[in-house]
Amino acid sequence: MEKVRGKQYREEPGEVEVETQKSLVYWTSGDLDLREQLEELRAAIDRASARADARVQRESGYFEKVVGPKTEPLRPGRVEDLIAGEIVETASGKHFETTKLYPRHQRHGSYEISALEELPHDLLDALSDGAIGKVHPRKWAFLDTETTGLAGGSGTCAFLIGLGSIEDEGFLVRQFFMRDHAEEASALDALTKHLARFEVLVTYNGKSYDQPLLETRYTMCRKRHPFSKMEHLDLLYGARRLFKLRLENCRLVNLETQILGVERHGDIPGEMIPYVYFEYLRTKRGHRLVPVFEHNVLDIVSLACLTGVIPEAFRDPENARARHGIDLLGLARWLQVSGRLEEAHKLMRRAVDMGLPDAQLFRTLFETGGIEKKLGWLDASVATFEDLTASRNAYQVKAYEELAKHYEHKTRNNALALECVVAARCIEDSEALAARQLRLERKAAGKPKQRGLSLGA
Repeated sequence: MEKVRGKQYREEPGEVEVETQKSLVYWTSGDLDLREQLEELRAAIDRASARADARVQRESGYFEKVVGPKTEPLRPGRVEDLIAGEIVETASGKHFETTKLYPRHQRHGSYEISALEELPHDLLDALSDGAIGKVHPRKWAFLDTETTGLAGGSGTCAFLIGLGSIEDEGFLVRQFFMRDHAEEASALDALTKHLARFEVLVTYNGKSYDQPLLETRYTMCRKRHPFSKMEHLDLLYGARRLFKLRLENCRLVNLETQILGVERHGDIPGEMIPYVYFEYLRTKRGHRLVPVFEHNVLDIVSLACLTGVIPEAFRDPENARARHGIDLLGLARWLQVSGRLEEAHKLMRRAVDMGLPDAQLFRTLFETGGIEKKLGWLDASVATFEDLTASRNAYQVKAYEELAKHYEHKTRNNALALECVVAARCIEDSEALAARQLRLERKAAGKPKQRGLSLGA
């Protein structure tokens, strides 16, 4: 018999019999073989360990490229031994801080750092729908976090908080790092102190992720967050309006490559960052965290430079600089929704002249005709819709229908209107077109409309 600790059980006949004596349980032989179960459990643990070891080995390949092969003994482990900075003490404890300066003469891809100082004070007004008026760029804080997970929730921490600002010397990034969970309150205290002089918070997806996460962490630490005193511009929304039709995705790292011409070398993938931090908590060896600090700095500098590019298009749409016509469409549609129809029309025509893929070209022409119709430019709208009917496309039937409406209601030319409806039905028939044709035929024959029959407009 084998002795194991456990609770007292009384099994039915035919099952394992258990007798308890002073917290020792004596298992007798039965249908279930405890030894086999233990062997299966050990085997399952071995398989799980093998999978974990394989994953670590795969992921270690990245670090061998960036920081060299993992050898023993490792370099001095503490972050403060590897990265220039200081241990800062606050009323809530201690944490580590480091700074990195991008001098004014330096370039980040195609963007010159000195241009940040010269950005117009009202640059963010249009993109923020008037929430951010004239605020000097030195009052803008550029924030990005590195966290213990991407899902959010009360269990996710921002172990590294980066804050960028425009200074006399150039662009400065200050990073607040908690070497263990006990330092979180101190890092948050320091963040509050440094944010006090800023009026605007600029992030990338920060309204949905970074700010709510930090607000939760302030609450968990029983502190008041500093964001209620600041206006918040999330640059992601403007980026999507401008570039979603052309770019595969609007992730920050993709935009910095496509728009700024920045190519990262040896950058750590974002999904690996939580793993690296957890490894640091276990081992206190910080050499693998160095690329994480560099990744955070690059994110913030790219965010600042893109802030000098994207909002300008919304501030002065007519003179927006674009190398691709399709980039102007998102801006034009934003103007259209905002009721600025003439500006939207100019950008759409400019986009067509620059060249568009067929799918976007025909849609843009149809939208252009609709704007011309709303503005009362009837001759222009008729010409645009006639262009659409000249070739087979997804908007050909709709263009014929718009022409039929124009000839029926504006010029009272029922014969032309009927021709347009018949042409549309030859391409794609519908009940609405059939009803319109019936009404036009009755009008042409001089017959009154039958009472009770709904024919549509």
